[in-house]
Amino acid sequence: MFAASRFRDPTSPPPSAPLPAASQYGQRVDRRRRQAELLKRGQDLRASQMRPGSAMKKRFWKDVTVQTSPEGEYTIHLDKRPVRAPPSKEVLPIPASKPHLATAIALEWDLLVSAQQALKQHLIPLTSIASRAYHLMLEDKQGLPTSTSSTSNAPESQDSNNDSSTPQSSSGESRPEIIDMIMRYLDTDTLLCWAPAQSPHSLPALETSTTRSSGTTLRNLQIATAKPITSYLTTHVWPGVEITPVLDDGSIVPRSQPEGTRHVIRGWISGLPAWELAALERAVLATKSVCIAVRLVCEWSESLGFRNGVDGGVGHEQMKDKKKKTRFGVEEAAEACSLEVRWQTGMWGEVEDSHDVANEDVRRQLGSVILVVSGTGG
Repeated sequence: MFAASRFRDPTSPPPSAPLPAASQYGQRVDRRRRQAELLKRGQDLRASQMRPGSAMKKRFWKDVTVQTSPEGEYTIHLDKRPVRAPPSKEVLPIPASKPHLATAIALEWDLLVSAQQALKQHLIPLTSIASRAYHLMLEDKQGLPTSTSSTSNAPESQDSNNDSSTPQSSSGESRPEIIDMIMRYLDTDTLLCWAPAQSPHSLPALETSTTRSSGTTLRNLQIATAKPITSYLTTHVWPGVEITPVLDDGSIVPRSQPEGTRHVIRGWISGLPAWELAALERAVLATKSVCIAVRLVCEWSESLGFRNGVDGGVGHEQMKDKKKKTRFGVEEAAEACSLEVRWQTGMWGEVEDSHDVANEDVRRQLGSVILVVSGTGG
């Protein structure tokens, strides 16, 4: 009798699922209700901090237009209000040779749905980098660093006496500080960080998987990607300099470039015009590579003249032979700076809303670099 009551018949139906106690269920419902009330209270508090009808909540302009100033430069207007560049609060001028940049900046502002969005630099990347270049140009004209105030400047409301529309300021560092930042990236240049030839931690089975059926290793791909870029730089941009990998075989501590190389590169960067320097800064921050950034800027700059056979650039006859070749653009720069990431994601897969977003973001930033440096003059 005891044994029969202790063990169930295997053919009998399974027992019913246990039900939670009424008190536990009620506590869970009450906790969720309190959380919902706190969330709604926080939303109401944030909404109450902005008075009804505030210009920050709405878009106070109807039309965005590109106009030509008496000096022949382009200016962007929100109805009758010109977009201004902090911290000088002067009208943001776009050179006459950059009509595509002026049109793209106008499109940025036309896509905004509220004045508050103008405080977010990722929504106005072209306005931000153009303001940065104009700020550097003012520094060069004055011979002294301008104010580095980082206070945000929202567009003025429709009822304001000031008729300006001021985007958020860039970080505002002076030219020497930008150059120092770029030189620091040279010591850890992504393009020059190569995988070791033989790693004791590598798994041969993974290296010879179907995705790598050709037998090409990550190191070989990195070298094949870097060589054309460094060859162009040491031939046309910095003739005769030596560019070496920043990681020794098997080491995780980067090493600096030779002192002569650093001296030449620093001098070259110091002589860049304001628009090229602002573009180079953004390209370096996007790619984490000075070599890739310089290659991209030189390819598209209207001022440096590398596309017109000037300053050691490609001559006319050479250009005719290279017409069929693809220019070094956004895709080429993005692929070069993300080679190792693509190798790893090809092996292990992508993280949704992470790798794919980063891939698009770097292309967006590199596209803004090309728009800033290119123009009808080159």
